[in-house]
Amino acid sequence: MHKLNLFLKKHPRLLWGVSLGVGGLLYLKVWLPITHIGVPCVFNALTGLYCPGCGITRAVISLLRLDYIQAFRYNSLVFILLPLYVIYFVTKKNDMRHLSNGMMAVMLIMTFGFGLLRNIPMFDFLAPTFIR
Repeated sequence: MHKLNLFLKKHPRLLWGVSLGVGGLLYLKVWLPITHIGVPCVFNALTGLYCPGCGITRAVISLLRLDYIQAFRYNSLVFILLPLYVIYFVTKKNDMRHLSNGMMAVMLIMTFGFGLLRNIPMFDFLAPTFIR
């Protein structure tokens, strides 16, 4: 037990990461199925429009069920941004300032563009949708 305490004191990020992961799994696998009370989108509630993050909770639940197609339909932006964020993180860590700043700009433009397009009727396929 003493060795575990020393390890956790040396690695506080690991403790926080594991805690958040366990909390997230409890939320998704215990709280949501029992209460059916999800995280409401304040932006959607106020405007009636979809924000770039609408559908992420449902996408994560679909991913936990290994339903990748449904997760993609709930929020496809996550699948595009995840590899870009890995590249951004690596370039930031390696002090490649111009490349990391450019990657952040691309991700922000994509996020704003996705948020705009998913509310235009021609691009309604980008809205969070359940597939039967």
